[in-house]
Order: sequence, then C-alpha cells, then structure tokens
Amino acid sequence: MTAVSAERDSARQEVPEQLRNDVKLLGEMLGTVLAESGGEELLADVEKLRRAVIGARDGSVTGEEITAIVAAWPLERAKQVARAFTVYFHLANLAEEHQRMRALRERDDAANPPRESLAAAVRAIRETDGEERLDELVAGMEFHPVLTAHPTEARRRAVSTSILRISAQLDAWHASHEGSTAAVEAHRRLLEEVDLLWRTSQLRYTKLDPLDEVRTALSAFDETIFSVIPQVYRSLDTAIDPEGAGARPPRARPFVRYGSWIGGDRDGNPYVTHDVTREAMLIQSEHVLRGLERACDGVARTLTAYSNLTPASPALLDALSVAKAGHPALTAEVEKRSPNEPHRQMLMLAAARLRATRERDADLAYPDADAFLADLRTVQESLVAAGALRQAYGELQHLVWQAESFGFHLAELEIRQHSEVHAAALAELRGGGALSERTEEVLATIRVIAWIQERFGVEACRRYIVSFTRSAEDIAAVYELASHALPSERVPVLDVIPLFETGADLDASPHVLDGMLKLPPVHKRLEETGRRVEVMLGYSDSAKDVGPVSATLRLYDAQARLAAWAREHDVRLTLFHGRGGSLGRGGGPASRALLAQAPGSVGGRFKVTEQGEVIFARYGQSAIARRHIEQVGHAVLMASTDAVQERERSAERRYRGHADTIAEAAQEAYLELINTEDFAVWFSRVSPLEELGELRLGSRPARRGAARGLGDLRAIPWVFAWTQTRVNLPGWYGLGTGLAAVEDLGMLQAAYREWPMFSSLLDNAEMSLAKTDRTIAERYLALGGRPELTERVLAEYDRTRELVLKVTGHSRLLENRAVLSRAVDLRNPYVDALSHLQLRALEALRGAEADALSAQDQQHLERLLLLSVNGVAAGLQNTG
Repeated sequence: MTAVSAERDSARQEVPEQLRNDVKLLGEMLGTVLAESGGEELLADVEKLRRAVIGARDGSVTGEEITAIVAAWPLERAKQVARAFTVYFHLANLAEEHQRMRALRERDDAANPPRESLAAAVRAIRETDGEERLDELVAGMEFHPVLTAHPTEARRRAVSTSILRISAQLDAWHASHEGSTAAVEAHRRLLEEVDLLWRTSQLRYTKLDPLDEVRTALSAFDETIFSVIPQVYRSLDTAIDPEGAGARPPRARPFVRYGSWIGGDRDGNPYVTHDVTREAMLIQSEHVLRGLERACDGVARTLTAYSNLTPASPALLDALSVAKAGHPALTAEVEKRSPNEPHRQMLMLAAARLRATRERDADLAYPDADAFLADLRTVQESLVAAGALRQAYGELQHLVWQAESFGFHLAELEIRQHSEVHAAALAELRGGGALSERTEEVLATIRVIAWIQERFGVEACRRYIVSFTRSAEDIAAVYELASHALPSERVPVLDVIPLFETGADLDASPHVLDGMLKLPPVHKRLEETGRRVEVMLGYSDSAKDVGPVSATLRLYDAQARLAAWAREHDVRLTLFHGRGGSLGRGGGPASRALLAQAPGSVGGRFKVTEQGEVIFARYGQSAIARRHIEQVGHAVLMASTDAVQERERSAERRYRGHADTIAEAAQEAYLELINTEDFAVWFSRVSPLEELGELRLGSRPARRGAARGLGDLRAIPWVFAWTQTRVNLPGWYGLGTGLAAVEDLGMLQAAYREWPMFSSLLDNAEMSLAKTDRTIAERYLALGGRPELTERVLAEYDRTRELVLKVTGHSRLLENRAVLSRAVDLRNPYVDALSHLQLRALEALRGAEADALSAQDQQHLERLLLLSVNGVAAGLQNTG
C-alpha cells in the first residue's frame, strides 16, 4: 500500500458515521438517477472512471490508462460523466454541511462555550481584563461585512436552490424513524430532488446582469441573515449576563452592519449604471421591508397580553389614539381582531404601516426606519412599565435588533469607481466642451446617491470608494464632481474612501491620507463623525503583482503604518479589507486572519468583503451563518485586547528580520516567473483562462480593458484559472525560495509557533499545497510547450512543500487540521476525474489539429470543458 492510499484509507476511517451514511445515501440515489436517465451503461462508465482515479492514487492504475478511458468515450458521454461527478460534489458538499451543523449542535454547551465563540471571548476578556474593559470592548465592537458580486460563484442560482431543497428533504429523512411512512416519503422526495438536480443545467446560457446578482445575493438575506442576526446578539447578551438575559435591557448592542457593492461597484463594469444602482436599492428595500413586516406580524400574533394584567402606558394609548384619528377603518379592524390587547394592536398597526411603506402608500407609510423603531420602543417601554419584562426583552427585542441592524435599506449600497474615470470626467468638465457618455454617467451616479439618501436616509448610501487611489487629488476629485452634479444644497453626504491596491500605493498611503485630511469636505466629515476615517486595502491585485508572500508582508506593514498614522492624527480608523474567497486573493478563515493583523489596526472594528461563493458558503445554512459571525465577533474582541496585541508585537520584533528575508527572495522568484517573456501567452495555453468568460459567472468583464497582458487581467480569473490546473500557484509560489533563504530552521519553527502573522501565512500556503496535484498539474503545464517553465513551477512546488512541512513540523499536509485534511483527501480522486475530462477538452482545443475540428466537435469540447470547470470548482470548493 502506498503512502497516498494509506492516507486515504485513514481519512475514510476518520469520517463520522453519520456523514458516511449521508454520502452513501445520496451517492446511491445519484446512481439510481444515472441508471434511470442514461441507462446502466452510463452508471458503469462513471464507476469505471471512479475506480480508476482511486486506483491512480495508490499506484495500481496509471495516468495513461485513465487518459485512454476518457479518450474512448464519445464527447456526449464524456459530458454526461462530467455532469455526474459535478452533481456528486454538490451532494457531498451538502452532506458535509449537515455534518458541520451536527458538530455545532453537539458542541453547544452553555457551561463550556465552544472555542472561537462570543461566549468564549467574553469569558476570556472578563478573566484577564475585567468587567469594565469587557463592557468597553463590547460597546465599541463593529463587524461590517460587504457583499460583492465578484464573479466567483460558479453555481447557477437554480442549482443552489435545488441543493437547498435536497437539504430540507435530508433534514426530513433524519427526523423520521426507519420504516415509518414519513421516512418512506422523505426518501421518495429526496430521490425526486436528486433527479431534478441531475436534470438541471449546470451551466448558464445567458450572462448575468447586475440586478440578477442583487437578487441572487439577497436570497442569503431572506434565508438566513435576517433571522440569524438577532440570535447572535442574544448569544452575546446571554454570555455577558446569563441570569438576566431576556428580562432586562440588553447589554449587547447591535454590532453587525451589512454593506453591498452589488449594483454599486462600477469599476471596470459598464453594465452597472445609475439606473442599476437605483433599482438595486429598491430591491434591497423590498426585501428588508418584507422581512420586517413578517417579523413584526409574527410578534404581534403572539403578544396576546390582556390589558387588565398588562395595562398600556399613557404613551402607548396616545399613539393608538393618533392612529385611530388618522386611520379609523384600519384601527377599527385591529381592535376587532384584538380587543383589550393594546400592545398587540400597536404591533399589528406597525406591520400594516410596513406593508404600506413597501407598497408606496404615502398616507400610511413610515417616513423612515427611525419612526418604526420609535413605535417598537413605545411598545417595549409600555411592557416594562406594566412589569412584563420578558415580553419587552424577548422576541420584541429581536425585532428591535433587526430594525436597528438593517433599517429600511437592508445594507448600505457602496459606490466604487476607478480614479482614472474621475480624472477624465473632471478634465471634460473643466474643458467646457460636450460631455462624454461616461462623464454623464459619473454625474448621474452622484445624483442617484442623493436620491437614495433623500428616500432612505444618509446611511443607505454614503461611501464612495476610489480604486487605485494614488494621491489626495483622487479623493478631492469625487467632491468636485459632486459639485458639478447638483446644486450645493442638494449635494449628498459623501465619505470618499481611498483604495490602495498595489505595493507602491500601500507604501505611499500615509502620505496620501495626510493630504486627504487637508481637504475641506473631509475635514467637515471628521467633525460630523467623531473623526472617523475609513481606508480600503486591496488584497487581490497586490498578491497578483508581487506574489503571496511579499503581498502578505506589505499589507501587514501598511496596516501598522496606518494604525500609527491614525494615532498621530487622533483619528478613529477602520480598515476595510478587500479579501477574496480564495487563498491567492487574501481569503481563508476571516477569524484567524483577524488575529494575525498588525497590532492596533483592528481597534474593535472589522470591515471585509464577502464575495461570490463565500456568501453562500457562510450564509447558506443558519447554523453555519451564526457560527461564522460568532467567530468573527470573537476575533474582533480578542484582537483588540492588549494581551493579543503585545504577543503580536513581541513576535514581530523577534522574527521580522527573517520574514523580510523570506519576502525578498519569494518576490524575486515570483517576479522572475511572471516577467518571463510571453508568460501571459503560456498561461492562457496551460489553463482554461480564455474559456472562463463563457461560464457567465457574473456581469463584470474578466479584464479591465482591451489589452491581453497580465496587468489588465483581474485577480479573480487569474486565481480561478490556476485552481483549475490543480497548480494553485497564487497561493504558494515563491514561499519555498523564501524559506530556503533563511538557513535557521529552528528560528523558522519558532516563528511559526509564536507569530500569528507568520503561522497564518504558512497555514494558508499549506492549504493551497494540499489542493495541488503535482501529477495532473504537470499535464496542464505541458500544454504550454515550454518545458523550462514547467520545470521551474514544479521545482518551486517541491521546494515549498518540503520546507512548509519542515517548518510546521507536520509529516503530511494539513496534519493538524483533521476535518479539512479528511475532506481534501477524500475529494481529490474525484476532482482528478474531472481534471482528466477537462484535459481531454483542453488538449484537443489547444492541440495542433484544433483548426481541423468540426463546428459540432468544437462546441462539444467547449461544453465539456465548462462542465468540468464547474465540477472542479465544486470539488475544490473555491473558484477565485
């Protein structure tokens, strides 16, 4: 038995029994569906490839034998097999989600809070820092996730909803007992839904427009986010004071505020117009008003407190009288339905007013969310005065928290545009000639911001992010454009946020901010906001430009410099982290990354982008969504403590010199590779880069302009394409050379143990390496016809893998992360199957005889390629 097969057998044995049973159940159902749909021959072909790729892992089957199996099939059969493995991964992912939820339930122990939970943070801070410091940290905590439509979700929405239906039926199956009619029906429904998933196209045939992306992302709000947020606040409140929870004013304040770039980010996306931005806000408002209406109606239905036992306060009676005078028919209907239940009546009226707000009935509608909150607090205060504390601070408090967190706009819609667009627009305006369509669009966007603020309030849309900020003039440009767009009395409130993306821009950021503070509009906003400033750091482009190691150090240094700058200028700084979902774009567990930030750079506040596939991975299931928010909340609190910051400072002092040596050597190796002559051409040949656009992942083009070099290529397709080749180069390339430059292994091992930044860097690289397959990667790299580049990439892989294992002290990759290691080991053979199918397509499309292909074969090969791309993304659980 080989080491690889031994690891796989070990991983299989470690699989929890319930997970193994779920995978077996769903796999058998898929087998039934395949046999019914394509005949026993299709099932036999799928099984033949499955056994072959597993055999390849233990050395009993060669790669050439697998290539022969795949090559022997007609293209139509190859597509069916690719679809089968893709559907299998969707089902396996779902089974793992259910296992994760089971594990969360099993670990739920009020007396012993799970690690990385809000309760664990509260306990730790209370023990080390005391009650006063705990209250201070909780009061100042902010988590601001910003949903973006970056094209990293390979699944169609129809596929995602199909998986959710299967999830519901799997729950029903688990809830029934064997042999019952409920179990028989759940089994039938499960099979029906798996059959439908098989029959649902895995590929989009039309390109998404920005409003499709808005609606897709908001399904996460409807399904989980809206209901989970008050659960998180309750968890924190209970952790602070378990005895009084639900019967006293909450000690936890709402600390989560969602933002969105979907419909607001127009940098490089000509399809996001001012009309799209306006419509996106209306869609958001529709969703949140429906959510608040349902929640308010739900609380009203249950709050059947009789007036003799729970008398209404004078303020509540006055409010009901005002409502009766203005809307006699409505109040009469409410009184008839709920006689002698004044608190319930008020909430029923509030639900009716929410509906009127959604339907634009100006006579009954609320003017804003504050008016709705005022009504809720009137009811709450009346219940308190009547002694009904549990009614005041129970479910009604959840509704208050929801209104405070989401308002009537759900998430702040943020605008982003490139600094060069602003510069060109100003040049036209100053020139006095006719304005281009692009400049008119810039002005129209500012007018829409003003309209949104008038309709939904300033908080609904006030942040304007400037991509590639290089000077204070780039910030001033937005304010000047606003003065051209509208009369001074109608100019919207704007917080213009610089986005620093390249290494040079990160280095220059404090100087740019010095100039920014001197701008009169910025100075005015400082006075209005308590000297708050927000700065965005771009992870994706910096990593693509200089490599993962150097980018990590540069971002760390930028955070430290900006934190020092904020202290010097008495500014409350919020760093906005533009992290991607993949490790090559700054992704990975947000909670662990938070604890590895530069000391002083968190300060109780964390703002981060959550993109594409990450949205549904984190918010697809309520239990997982709650766990994610709790983990981030835990990290925000802990990263803001003196002990954690001092640990980071102390470790940096000891090991920073070695880190600089590593970064310098790693960057040199990375730049030497990507600056090789015709590297971009080679990259496009060894990967499905050019075909990725046909997946129609999102509305935004893959490139910022018409050029075809690496410079204009967005970071997302850069990472996605490398993931497909099983090389995962953006997550680790150069690290091996960097580690080799430090000859003191003991020092590196100590740095890994003691410095969170360094351990996070190596752990993320280790995960990328674990998802890399050297044998299959070599076949992709060979497509480029440049053996010297293939040799260089594989040599760096070997060097990096060897040294990462030595520094971490692991005998195999991910040795210390059992759950993740198990998932990767079990998935890899099935991903191999899709890679072999993808290679068949790529080799034909890139080969010498590509020009001789018939139009039909060309179409079949391209479809096979895209199906396999979709499946690999599902198997590896990340795209870009």
